[in-house]
Order: sequence, then structure tokens, then C-alpha cells
Amino acid sequence: MIPGEARSANAALQTNQRVGNYLLLTLAHSSITFPRDSMTRYYKLIAFVAAFFWCKAMTNNAFSEEFRYEADWDSIRSHYECPEWFRDAKFGIFLHWGVYAVPGVSSEKYPKGIYQEGWRKNTPHHPYSYHREHFGDPSEFGYKDFVPMFKAEKFDAQQWAALFKAAGARYVVPVGEHHDGFAMYASKHTRWNVANMGPRKDTMRMLADACRSEGMKFGISSHYALNRSYYSTKDPNWDTNDPNFSDLYWKPVEKDSKPSEEFKKLWWNRTTDIIDQYQPDLLWFDFGLDKPGWDTVHQRILSYYYNKGLDWNKGVVFQDKNMKNEAFPEDLIVLDIERGRMSDIRGLPWQTDTAVGKTSWGYIRDQKYKTSEYLIDELIDIVSKNGCLLLNIGPRADGTIPQQDENILREIGSWLELNGEAIYGTRPWKVYGEGPTKVSAGHHSEHENAENVAADIRFTTNNGILYAISLGWPEDGAFKIKSLASDSQYESKRVNEVAFVSGDNSVAWTQGENGLVINVDGTKPCEAAYVFAISFSSE
Repeated sequence: MIPGEARSANAALQTNQRVGNYLLLTLAHSSITFPRDSMTRYYKLIAFVAAFFWCKAMTNNAFSEEFRYEADWDSIRSHYECPEWFRDAKFGIFLHWGVYAVPGVSSEKYPKGIYQEGWRKNTPHHPYSYHREHFGDPSEFGYKDFVPMFKAEKFDAQQWAALFKAAGARYVVPVGEHHDGFAMYASKHTRWNVANMGPRKDTMRMLADACRSEGMKFGISSHYALNRSYYSTKDPNWDTNDPNFSDLYWKPVEKDSKPSEEFKKLWWNRTTDIIDQYQPDLLWFDFGLDKPGWDTVHQRILSYYYNKGLDWNKGVVFQDKNMKNEAFPEDLIVLDIERGRMSDIRGLPWQTDTAVGKTSWGYIRDQKYKTSEYLIDELIDIVSKNGCLLLNIGPRADGTIPQQDENILREIGSWLELNGEAIYGTRPWKVYGEGPTKVSAGHHSEHENAENVAADIRFTTNNGILYAISLGWPEDGAFKIKSLASDSQYESKRVNEVAFVSGDNSVAWTQGENGLVINVDGTKPCEAAYVFAISFSSE
């Protein structure tokens, strides 16, 4: 059996049943007249073909009901492949939205910082000091006391989804539960959840329905594995030591200790609750599952989720960071790199998760933003190397999206509306690109990368067309692509046609031993990258 066939068995069943039904209806209602012998042969043929499709449908259905992934790497490897929808999608929206948006300072890790004096001590709005100045000592006002202030009174799921659609996103991934322990969904396993406290409505369900109604895939992220050791219990008077609130903060643990069976059971129940309730197309995990003591859940959770994908008749994506110890075999999941990229093409699909903000994932009032041009360049570089970009924004506690976040998303969407054919559904070419600006690889490496220039070219391909994307506009209007020289090591065929995707500007081009030179008349049609569609001769 080929990889992925199990997931498509139900679809095949439905298709074959429809064909069989159609042929049977044809048989029943045909008004065509034939000589007796010919008519007999006609009916026999129709009946035979109809029976064939029904038998094929029943065979596929039987297999789909019998096959299940076992909690074993070999079982999973024998059938799993990354679904094409994810490889085609390229661009998604990440959402860090939670109780930490109420103070709106420092970062989404504010709840950690108010109990640790050394956390981000030399930064503006030092959480430990800020909290005591504005809210009091945690013995009087702890993180839990922000929950009633998190109201989401202006939250409009359909408005959010429309914005993400306008941004060009093909999938959306809100945080299901962060390290703070507050569930942003209607959890069955903790009272500290968005349907029971704060907004008192299932914002996750509302957003899932809205995004899917806009034709986008919907995923959920889990950061809960780190909750057990997230909060300091240094001061016995703090609420983190109060057993009445251990269902939010968890219990005091020794540094570097392994997770208890009790905590792992709670993690399992909360994670499978997310899966069962919301049927996410994508399940994303933060750092934590690669730490010692978590290996006992790896095969179980992966097989559980992939089996659910079979039940739902859809391809699902499981993402993990594999930070220090390899938590999951990389061919069985999609590797996610936090605030970093690859330096070359990766054979397996992968993803970068990063944010519009430079210092925080969650909402903060003094956010320092990246430019949309920088983020578009980043998207292009990632796609040229077989990756996808998951771009984060941080909504306010009232459920509104900051104007600058919205502006950046709309600017990216405008570029994709013009140039999306070079992004969506594409695959890497023989080389990711060329140019002087190199990309540092790995987690948290994005700050090491320099701004791109016009000589930085990235390639993607789709349906026989090569897309060459320049990450800058040359002063003389002449784009030079060395990889497409007449004696190119990458392409033996001659260039046949060059079209300017990014605008209506006329182009003239020549191909010689030094490369393909494209001259574009007029002014820049946009402020970001510039795309050329290139076809080759058939010889």
C-alpha cells in the first residue's frame, strides 16, 4: 500500500459509490434503444462497471476501517506522509492570545517573570518590579487575579478570519494553552478555561468555525508541557504555593526533575481533549516534549492523532521543534524552527514560526515591529527551501488586533495577491537561490540575518514554470540571474520566455554566459520582492 492511501480510503469510497450510483441510474433510466443483442450487451456492460465500482468502494471501506496506526515508529512510518495541503499552503497565522495580554508588558512570559526577580531584569517594564508597582506582591495579587480582567468583550471571530484571509493565509493556529496553564478552549480537564472564566465563551470554537468558513485550515498549539516547572515557588506566601491554585500553577517541583505520571496523565487528557473537540488539521507543540521523561508519550500521541485523521478522513500535520533531544523521528512529523530558518533546501517539509514583533509573541503596548518587506523576504526564502511560514500576531485582552499588526498582514496579503503564483503550491527548484546575503540556520537565529539586496534571488517552480524572485530592485533596473547562464549547471534548456509577474512593466531579456539579464522599464510596482515567470524551450 502506498503512503497516504489509508487517509484517502474514505474519499475513494465516496467517489466509487457515486460512480456506481450514476451507472446504476443510467441503467435504470436509459431511453436509448438498441437491437436486442446490442441492448443486452449494453446493459451487461453498465451493470459490470457499476458492480466494479461498488466492489472497489467496499474494499477501500473495509481497509479504512481495519487499518490503524500503532504506537510504534515503524507502523507510523509505513503509512504516513505529510499531506499535500500543507506543502501547498506556505503561509499561516499564529496567535498568542491569552490572560498575559491583560498587563500587556514585557512579553507573553510575564506570568513567569512576576515570580522570578532575575527574569528580563534589564529590560523595560521588568515584570518582577512592574507587577509589584502596579498590582502588588504576588501574595496579594498573583497571575490568577488577571483572569477576570481577560474579557475578550470585543472579540469578533469572523472579523479575525476575514483579516487572515486577506493576508493570504491558508491556515491559522491559535495557542490552545500556553505555559501559564490557562486553557484557551472549553477544556473538560481544568476549570481555568476560557469558557468557564474570563470571556466565558468558547472562543476557540468560534474561531475554528470562522476560519474554516473562509476556506482556511485550522490548527491548535500546545505549550502545556512546560507548565509543571514554569512558576517559581520561592516565597511560601505566593499563590504559586497555595494548593487551591495548583490546578493552574501546578505543584512545586525539583529543578530538572522529570514529569510525574500524574502530570503526564493530565497533559494527555488535555491534549486529547483538544484533538477530540476541535479536530485540528494541524497540531503544534512547543519546546518541552523533547525533555527527559516525555519519551513514553511520543508514539502514543502521534499514533492517536494520526488515527483521528483517518477517522476524520483528512490529512493532518503534527509539528514539533526537536530542540535538544530528538523527540520524534523527523520523517514522521513536520519540523518547526522558532525564529530561524534553513540555510539550504530541506528534502522534508518544514516550517518557521516567527512573529511580527521582535521581542514578544503576545500583545505588549510598546511592541517593536518588523517591516512587511522583511517578512515577505523571509516568506520567500523559506518557501524556496521547501518550508512554510507561520507568522504570529498578539491580540489585545479585549479581543481586538493592534492596528500595526493588521497593517503588516494586509501589506503581506497585497503582495501575495499580486505574486502568489510564485508561492502557493510551488516546490523548490534545483537550487534555492543565489546572492551575497547568507542565512543563518537554526532556532533563534533570525537576528543574525542581514537585509537582502537586489542580487539576492530565490527560486520556486510549479507546472513547468520557474519563478525567479529578486529580493530587491536594482538601481539600473537590470535584474541579473547567474544561475540561468547559457551554460548553466542547473538548466540545460534555453530560456524561451520571461514575464514580469509583479507588474505591467515591459521587460527585455538576454541570456548569455554570464547569466540571464532582465531589464524592466518604469518604476517599482510594489515595495517588496519582484517576481519573474520563466519558461524554457522544449528542446
